[in-house]
Amino acid sequence: MARSKEFEVNAVLDKAMMLFWEQGYEKTSMSDLVKHMGIHRRSLYDTFGDKHSLFLQAMDRYINKVEVTLTGEVKQSKTATEALQIIFRFMVFDEEGSPSGCLMVNSVTELAARDSDVDTKSIESFAITEQMFEQIILWGQRDGEFTSDYDAKEMAEYLHTLSVGIRVMGRASIDKEKLFRIVDVSTKLLRG
Repeated sequence: MARSKEFEVNAVLDKAMMLFWEQGYEKTSMSDLVKHMGIHRRSLYDTFGDKHSLFLQAMDRYINKVEVTLTGEVKQSKTATEALQIIFRFMVFDEEGSPSGCLMVNSVTELAARDSDVDTKSIESFAITEQMFEQIILWGQRDGEFTSDYDAKEMAEYLHTLSVGIRVMGRASIDKEKLFRIVDVSTKLLRG
């Protein structure tokens, strides 16, 4: 008779996600994962597969959590400018207890050049972010908040690239005010 799981899958997946986010893929050993997740090695393999498979599932979990959080907050925005500020504030100020930076950006810089699965997930995640930026820019252009001198898709690509840079800089002890000054320049550019 099969034993029932003595853990909640998403709860232990969150623990793995946080460990990969903090240490990176290469530095995180299976022993680290077993200890940090609080489950037996056999349960880890039976539930998540090998380390690489677990890492990809942790990336999916991260993408989903960020998308749900940002989508919910953006929908509550009264203006396109406010929506952009919410997104960038989320990127500049790490959530309490979270590692610095972004799991996706960290994973791209560590692995994407040699891991096609990570590269594919990153490209998909980045496309979602660019689409969100594009919709906000179109909203701002439609309401007269933003200039229509720029193509919304091209500006979305620019803002996404800026957001990746902000996440990379966030890994260092960069002054948060500096990052917001950079964001403010982009907002001024959008206003024309």
